[in-house]
Amino acid sequence: MIFNFLNLIFQIQIKEGKGPVFLVLVLFICALVFFLDKARKGASFKIRKIAGLDAVNEAIGRATEMGKSILYTTGLETASHIATIASLTILSRVAKRAARYGTRLQVPSFDPIVMTLSQEIVRESYLEEGMIDSFRKDDIFYLTQEQFAYTAAVEGVLIREKPATVFLMGYFYAESLLLAETGNSIGAIQIAGTDAVTQLPFFIVSCDYTLIGEELYAASAYLSEDSSIISSLKAQDFGKALLWIFLFIGSIFTFFGSVKFLSIIGGSS
Repeated sequence: MIFNFLNLIFQIQIKEGKGPVFLVLVLFICALVFFLDKARKGASFKIRKIAGLDAVNEAIGRATEMGKSILYTTGLETASHIATIASLTILSRVAKRAARYGTRLQVPSFDPIVMTLSQEIVRESYLEEGMIDSFRKDDIFYLTQEQFAYTAAVEGVLIREKPATVFLMGYFYAESLLLAETGNSIGAIQIAGTDAVTQLPFFIVSCDYTLIGEELYAASAYLSEDSSIISSLKAQDFGKALLWIFLFIGSIFTFFGSVKFLSIIGGSS
């Protein structure tokens, strides 16, 4: 019955010129279900090492040993932005470590809604670690939604507080180099992560570690080491591998002067 239903949907999608896209979607969903089932059965998945994420514990430990704070910024986008969501996930992991080690964590926010979410995420992390009495709500604070006013305010916090560790995670604009250079000038170890292609070069040259593009999205799976989360990451890898295969086959067909395969993928007759 399910097969007949999928076949009907597939035929409809073919008529609309979207058959190949629908097929890839079905294959991706099948891969996701497969990996989730493997995770529930206790299978472990290996993911490649990411230096920036391996350094998170080291960076937090450094702040603890020096008796200094950690500064974490989620970038200059709203709560609906994918990079901000990924940053908030990483914040949860950082907050748990900070709570465990008794290290002060400051989170200056660009957006009031992101600030509220950050407060709840950090509070929940402290609660899970049994350190709710050490939670300081005022350390997660709102500054302004003006780009360079926010930048100046964060630079002021960096210079006054001189945190030992700085996390720059999220979506950034022209202020990226200003923030990173200020953090570098105070001798802080800096871990940055963004999917803003134009800002990556500035983070790479001025920060100790940089998460590039989708490494930011994979961070939650990497840090949690949760098989169910990692299984979804594996399904995404399968989807990307599938796309690469289509691209490779399409290139071969094009090289030999045939556009039939490309016309099938494009949904044209």
